[in-house]
Amino acid sequence: MTEPVHVLCLKWGSRYSAEYVNILYHSVRRHLKRSFQFHCFTDNPEGIDSEVHIHPIPEIDLPAQAMKGGWRKLCLFRNDLPMSGLGIFLDLDIAITGSLDEFFDFGSADQIPIIHNWVPWHKRIFRPDPQIGNSSVFRFQINQCKFILDQFHQEKDWALSTFRPPQSYLTHCIRSRMTYWPKEWVRSFKRHCCPIFPLNLALTPKEPKNCKILVFHGRPDPDEAIRGYKGKALRHSLRPSPWLAAHWKL
Repeated sequence: MTEPVHVLCLKWGSRYSAEYVNILYHSVRRHLKRSFQFHCFTDNPEGIDSEVHIHPIPEIDLPAQAMKGGWRKLCLFRNDLPMSGLGIFLDLDIAITGSLDEFFDFGSADQIPIIHNWVPWHKRIFRPDPQIGNSSVFRFQINQCKFILDQFHQEKDWALSTFRPPQSYLTHCIRSRMTYWPKEWVRSFKRHCCPIFPLNLALTPKEPKNCKILVFHGRPDPDEAIRGYKGKALRHSLRPSPWLAAHWKL
């Protein structure tokens, strides 16, 4: 029998409720055909679906201010997690819109596929996209990538003071094993769906073609995008995206 693959997420603090974990879990169930286990590392399991495997967040030596941000993802590269095999990490603020099976078949098992991070169009006029990954969706061999955490511990002060955002440090560590997901598989709601100002005030965001995972970075979050979002500035406001409700649901 083929060993199950693993889907991992992290939940801490109060920004994302248990509903986000449950929606992500049920979305994975709809879009992943092979046997899998879904794991949530969290400091508060209340309200999370009973079918989700709950674990405490692995310990990591970080200053208090860094514990609130993306640096905490590095804890997943310990070598003593309570599962093993091929795993994919998913941020909570995503919408799954297509098959996930290809994410486990892509490339070789020892590679670490990650999103090629998106930058605003005006920053790409005179230079190519920087070779930086976005850690909202990445795959790795669980308990076999401690070299990342070891490297961080050896250069922690330099890393914390040098890399912004934290995912650029992960790119730094995995460069020799890194590959990018096909660009059409993982898209940004902000970059690939939303009309530019002032068209955002009149036009509905559109679902990108051939997309399998839609990533929400910054605001709006998926539930805000469904309802419509009123930003602090008119250029950040968006009309409702009712098509998104077909994907982001229990």
